Amino acid sequence: MFNKILIANRGEIAVRIIRAARELGVGTVAIYSTADRDALHVHLADEAICVGPARSTESYLNMNNILSAAVATGAQAIHPGFGFLSENSKFARLCEEMNIKFIGPSAKVMDMMGDKINARAEMIKAGVPVTPGSEGEVHTTDEAVKIAEEIGYPIMLKASAGGGGKGIRKVNNVEELVPAFEAAQAEAQAAFGNGAMFIERMIFPARHIEVQILGDSQGNVIHLGERDCSLQRNNQKVLEESPSVAIGQTLRNEITAAAVKAAQHVSYENAGTIEFLLDESSGKFYFMEMNTRVQVEHPVTEFVSGVDIVKEQIRVANGNELSVKQEDVTFSGHAIECRINAENPKFNFAPSPGKITNLFLPSGGVGLRVDSAMYSGYSIPPYYDSMIAKVIVHGENRFEALMKMQRALLEFDVEGVITNVDFQLELISDPHVVAGDYDTSFLGNVFLPEYQKED
Repeated sequence: MFNKILIANRGEIAVRIIRAARELGVGTVAIYSTADRDALHVHLADEAICVGPARSTESYLNMNNILSAAVATGAQAIHPGFGFLSENSKFARLCEEMNIKFIGPSAKVMDMMGDKINARAEMIKAGVPVTPGSEGEVHTTDEAVKIAEEIGYPIMLKASAGGGGKGIRKVNNVEELVPAFEAAQAEAQAAFGNGAMFIERMIFPARHIEVQILGDSQGNVIHLGERDCSLQRNNQKVLEESPSVAIGQTLRNEITAAAVKAAQHVSYENAGTIEFLLDESSGKFYFMEMNTRVQVEHPVTEFVSGVDIVKEQIRVANGNELSVKQEDVTFSGHAIECRINAENPKFNFAPSPGKITNLFLPSGGVGLRVDSAMYSGYSIPPYYDSMIAKVIVHGENRFEALMKMQRALLEFDVEGVITNVDFQLELISDPHVVAGDYDTSFLGNVFLPEYQKED
């Protein structure tokens, strides 16, 4: 096993990785920007090293500084977490060249699956269903108009590179297409340095179903079930649960088998997620994209499967076989995750950085977990993502999980900054959500208009 790994990230995911490594007996190195000098991950790691100023481009995205930190501290591997450099094939390739193990898939596989156009082509080869759409990169509005006419409206414009909801637009008709294309392309260029787009027919309404997979260097690939991530705002997830109430066992078997087939086709190693859109009216599902990293919502799957995904990542990167085979994986109960952000839902979810003057995280009872890097007296910097915690619950059934989440959110108390705790509490208590009657349109079209009417 590795003696020491460097965590190329910050916040709760850095804390999560440090804890997993420590339980495996592996030493850890934290990196931090000048704005994160007092961050929890800096205090928890065995060693910590500053890699640059507050701006991400000069610190958490500074490949040279991060690699220099790994060499200087003798780290044998780098865990990228999620976001930042986690899906950057150039960084993974540099790690390989410097004989530092990247805890994730190879640069080659990241290129293949991280680019949505390449991924789509590979899934067609693998026999995994994909939505009708463009066959390659789309660079001009003239091309976009022609392709949209061929596949029919409504359509989705998507940046070929990147994720996190950037460079994505829904287009209902030809009048909306040109301004939407130009805006999405400019956003993609700014966020990822790549303005290439592609077009898909929009499956609407739909369920966003994703399957967690794990692969090792011996060719073993397994799935850990599915998550329903349909509660989204601006293409960004707000709440996730597993299993999905929208699918029965037959469809579950089909969609998880397709995910394993997809991962096997590209000889996938480490943790990854295959994301699908499910058309509930027809029961058909379509490949959307692959995330070649651990995901924010991985604790949901850990609760229902009993498999520690981050530990598996480290073991697999070390060359070990997966510690479980598919026949060993059993699923129990129901899990839900709510993302707690320092933001103001009543003011268009504006970020709310500042000093936390008091913090009480919910605790007590079986099946409750809070992943966070916050503490009382900590000042949330304005430079990074607004997520401050994840509340994850597990119950014997969905009703128990819902009640446990309501209890946990009622206990969550943070002072000094505005958060979305009350928003999440209302969402988890909404009759449609309680009934499992929602899709990707629900939050934006049904829940938010009513919520924002309230004083």
